[in-house]
Amino acid sequence: MILIGRNIVTEDRLTAMFGQDETKYQIADMMLKAGTVFTYKDEQLFDFEVKTRKEIVRASERLNNSFFSFRLFKDSVCNKRYWDRTEEGGFRLKKNVSAYDAVRDILRNSRLYGTECATAIVIVFYLALTEVLPRELFDRLFPDIYLMDWKYLDKDLGVRNYRGVKDAIPGDCLYFKNPDVNPDTPEWQGENVIKLLNGYYYGHGIGIKTADGIIRDLNRNRITGSERSAYLADLIVKPDFKYLGEQLLFWHLRPQE
Repeated sequence: MILIGRNIVTEDRLTAMFGQDETKYQIADMMLKAGTVFTYKDEQLFDFEVKTRKEIVRASERLNNSFFSFRLFKDSVCNKRYWDRTEEGGFRLKKNVSAYDAVRDILRNSRLYGTECATAIVIVFYLALTEVLPRELFDRLFPDIYLMDWKYLDKDLGVRNYRGVKDAIPGDCLYFKNPDVNPDTPEWQGENVIKLLNGYYYGHGIGIKTADGIIRDLNRNRITGSERSAYLADLIVKPDFKYLGEQLLFWHLRPQE
């Protein structure tokens, strides 16, 4: 269900809003039919979330089709023009460079980058936001990006955890867990993925596959004799779309310099 103000959004209203954009319409329709109630104070914030989710899906597909490689943190690589690689294998934004340019460089010069799957999901979120936020606002919100894993996220990204994976929407990050992973291949203990359309998911290093395909790959890397299958955990991770949308609205309302 979707509420804008006190009004329940109908399928006719979705058609009027997104009928010319099939991806946005499919995303909004899944929100409409989910058990979760999505609430917005105005139509602009609803449109912002749908548009951003579309760009997350698009960024996932583009990153998958790039030369961005899977590497463990100890072997991670980045473009030194924009990022400092830390001893623990993360990428810290250099001083006096544009965060917007640095994030977009990951696609532009994808051969120069390689890291593991959780960091890739964070990169997908940032890439999507470069498509929906003006460069100046993006740089203001994210001046100190550190790409490493979930615990280093910028507070303005507002990433939080939720339950209710059966109502996951394209653009959500989900997690496939491999409880009996082979200790010789700890990188297969699970896979962070972005939910795409039509039953597919993107995971860095594993590619774009169905849930069955991802579980099959994880199960190939279990301890000998294990009978416990990998599975989709009841966990959703996503940015704070409402907060980010409000920042964009405030930006448009600011006094012109």
